[in-house]
Amino acid sequence: MKHKTKSAIIGRKKGDEDSTTRPCFVNLFNINNPHLSEDAPDKCLDFDKIHKIIIKSKDINYLLQGNDLVLNNLKEIEIKQDKEHLIVKGK
Repeated sequence: MKHKTKSAIIGRKKGDEDSTTRPCFVNLFNINNPHLSEDAPDKCLDFDKIHKIIIKSKDINYLLQGNDLVLNNLKEIEIKQDKEHLIVKGK
């Protein structure tokens, strides 16, 4: 699925420690650096049982305090789930 967006935050949710998969989220925003703002996401996408996230984007920041990834300067994002893999392409 494709979404028009300026930025995204990708993160994991708490899951079963014994499992090789975890739930995760992709939150979409109409501003860059959404982690510096109190704005709510424009869209929240949740995924269950993900083993790996494959990201193809030009501008990625890793937030050490929260273990989240920020993708900035996007025009659109395409997200596909292939079994236990989540493929994220930022343009």
